[in-house]
Amino acid sequence: ITSHASFELSRRGLSEDTIRAILAAPEQGFELRPGRMVLQSKISSGQPAKAFLIRVFVDIDRTPAEVVTAYRTSKIGKYWRDNT
Repeated sequence: ITSHASFELSRRGLSEDTIRAILAAPEQGFELRPGRMVLQSKISSGQPAKAFLIRVFVDIDRTPAEVVTAYRTSKIGKYWRDNT
């Protein structure tokens, strides 16, 4: 996880544990462009529980791969791919 990604996770209220869980077992993953993957999973949080999508952007063209950034969105339909 890059220093930029750590800063953005903190600013957006996302934990590194959540990001690591998505990296280990994403519900979806696809190549955004050569060398960059998007891994994403749906979660529920809050009271009452609301569905969110967490998207993690990973540069896979380096060793080790690096998490560039991640964010949470309520616009699941915009990003979720039914055929992936």
